Amino acid sequence: MQDLFFILILSGFLSLVQGGATLFGDVRVTAENSNVAVPQEVTLILRRTTEGEVGRQTVSSRGRYRFTNLKTGDYEIVVEVDNKEVGRVQQVTVGGLSNSPYGFQYDLDFKLKGPSNKVAVISAGDAYDRPAAAEQLFRKAEEAVTQKHYDQAETLLKSILEKDQQDFQAWTALGSVLAVQKKVDEAEKAYLQAINIKPTSTRAALNLGRLRSTQKKYEEAIEPLTHVVELQPESGDAQMLLGECYLQMKKGSKAIPHLNEAARLGHPEAHLRLGWLYNAAGLKDKAVVEYEECLKKQPNYPDKAKLKEYILANKSN
Repeated sequence: MQDLFFILILSGFLSLVQGGATLFGDVRVTAENSNVAVPQEVTLILRRTTEGEVGRQTVSSRGRYRFTNLKTGDYEIVVEVDNKEVGRVQQVTVGGLSNSPYGFQYDLDFKLKGPSNKVAVISAGDAYDRPAAAEQLFRKAEEAVTQKHYDQAETLLKSILEKDQQDFQAWTALGSVLAVQKKVDEAEKAYLQAINIKPTSTRAALNLGRLRSTQKKYEEAIEPLTHVVELQPESGDAQMLLGECYLQMKKGSKAIPHLNEAARLGHPEAHLRLGWLYNAAGLKDKAVVEYEECLKKQPNYPDKAKLKEYILANKSN
């Protein structure tokens, strides 16, 4: 099977449509030269970080995919050709922006190279070529997560790692399964192992930062989250978490640029945190601007009456 050189083009915006959110995009598969055959189709598997697979579609090499009725949250897209995983698009955050009739667009652009080349995943760096038997166990672990059988998934992933300690993807998945089971110390060790093996894979670092922040270990969360932002500055989740950690550490000047980026990347709650920060500093005009932006992007915000009251009371004429 020809290997895949995986390039991601990320663009678009998100909306919540009736019944949930829509994620869609164009798929384009081309070849580096005429000696490389282009497959007629690819399979896209949509997985929710905490639930496992939520849908899959097989589309043509010049087609379009569309997943509808999605819950808000973090997703990833697994890409397969001929039943073999060739890459993962990570940190796809669904939810948080204003309504639109279209949805959130992620266009996937693939370029095929010759069969001697290994798979490269430019944005995610998360593909791992494991033996068929181990791949089968990994799939079973994913199914177990989907069914919320986390103890079973843990056993399966540990079985994979007993034979291959370098499977950083399995270490990352194990960390997530352990975290769901509140096995915090073990989860952290699993994430650290994944990071040690594959420093350029941002999923483990992001999850480690999130885990530490939920434990209120904000200072310890800074390092992995900073690592993610350096490798993947367009990660709204990492920018938001990093900004929040700095806020909790009372380092507002360091929080502001990350919260600004998080807001730009689709996190309206970042405007709320910026508004709170500016209000605490006595910069009410700036706080008003942030609260107005929040309401534009999240018109159904539960406490919008309070925000409107603040805006009316503090907006300059």
